[in-house]
Amino acid sequence: MKQLLLTAHAIHAGPLILVNRQYPYRESGETALVPVGETPERMERRAAALLSMLMEEIGGWRQITAVSGWRSRKEQQAIWDQSVHDNGLAFTRTYVAVPGHSEHQTGLAVDLGMKGEDLDFIRPDFPYDGMAGAFRRRAAAYGFVERYPAGKETVTGIGHEPWHFRYVGVPHAAVMAENGLTLEEYLPFLQQYIHGERACVYRGGGREIALSYIPAREDGTTRIEVDSEKPYALSGDNVGGFILTEWRG
Repeated sequence: MKQLLLTAHAIHAGPLILVNRQYPYRESGETALVPVGETPERMERRAAALLSMLMEEIGGWRQITAVSGWRSRKEQQAIWDQSVHDNGLAFTRTYVAVPGHSEHQTGLAVDLGMKGEDLDFIRPDFPYDGMAGAFRRRAAAYGFVERYPAGKETVTGIGHEPWHFRYVGVPHAAVMAENGLTLEEYLPFLQQYIHGERACVYRGGGREIALSYIPAREDGTTRIEVDSEKPYALSGDNVGGFILTEWRG
């Protein structure tokens, strides 16, 4: 067994951090950003790699483009201000995240659109059929979810955005998709499974993966034990704890 020390700082890092109106993005260090496809847009390194693998599988880059990836807070503020000027405050609150509370600042989110001359930067066209549909059918297998689905506006605080995808990792994207959960709903779901007591076990593709939640200690010295002979991953939730993912087989 291997003992790990999880710091308070680590709560705000990882693919499962919740960033919304209630929980701002807290920079926890320099994010490694790489280009997305052949566009100038950038994403966090692993998210970009898996997006590229997905696009390669379906031949997606022929028809799909990355409209917006990582944004600095300064850029998010400029987008907010311009949208308020052009579209009004009500529209902006529905489709543009408040600066400091945008998933785009994490490098884990991407807006996708169908290539064409009339590409809308704020609301790009990304339908549920054709090549966009092919992308959606394979998204969870590569760790991506549609972040702001229809019918969940009161949960996410953002209007339906069929173009906005978020990397949360495998198998979390599949669990979210199969249960119809947004990230706001998924994290409380995982809190039922306290590490060391019981786990949420996902089975798929010949694998068994255990998911569990670790509440953070107030003094910032959370310690856990993991099996050092088996792969595992840890992510903060940006709320008050950590999610442990353990590959058992």
